[in-house]
Amino acid sequence: MPTDLTDLAAPARTALLVMEMQRGVAGDLARFPDLAKTCAERGVTANAARVAAAARAAGVRVVHCTAAFRADRAGSHTGNSPFLRALLRDPAHMLEGTGAVEVLPELSDPSDLESRRYHGFSPFTGTSLDMTLRSLGVTTVVAAGLSLNLGIPGLCLEAVNLGYRVVCVTDAVAGTPAEYGDAVLAHTIPLLAARATAGDLVRAWEG
Repeated sequence: MPTDLTDLAAPARTALLVMEMQRGVAGDLARFPDLAKTCAERGVTANAARVAAAARAAGVRVVHCTAAFRADRAGSHTGNSPFLRALLRDPAHMLEGTGAVEVLPELSDPSDLESRRYHGFSPFTGTSLDMTLRSLGVTTVVAAGLSLNLGIPGLCLEAVNLGYRVVCVTDAVAGTPAEYGDAVLAHTIPLLAARATAGDLVRAWEG
């Protein structure tokens, strides 16, 4: 465990941000089979659920950072990224109001908050997430979820730029190919965030 984790992730000023752990990303409606396979093989969902349960018990707010599109694509820039253009060739991809955008049931709880975005790859731009966290007195965010290709690095970078301290849950994140995700976790994330396992955080929050 990082020597300062108990202070760094003190419950009174910490939020757990769970990135895109949705049915259409990592669940029964997943459109990313390689990513879903890596999550299953590495226990990413189970580890994220373990951290979320410990967070709630300690009084750490859990915020699900989810993504969706309207059927008419209003509010979404759809042509400024090759990846988005490829995704949205499917007119039914991650549509608002469908099961695909729902948080995985293993991770959902009525006490949790949700921050929905319709544009881009990271959770702060174009949403009220920053103001929500500041209203809760949050100064540290703990990142879990998907993916190490775009969403998790984007979350960490934006959070740092906004003045938050960041902890990344190393066994509750994944990328594709899996080896690329491992490289991001080893060489990019440490420049932005402290790293801790689900077990490290559970022990710190159980105190």
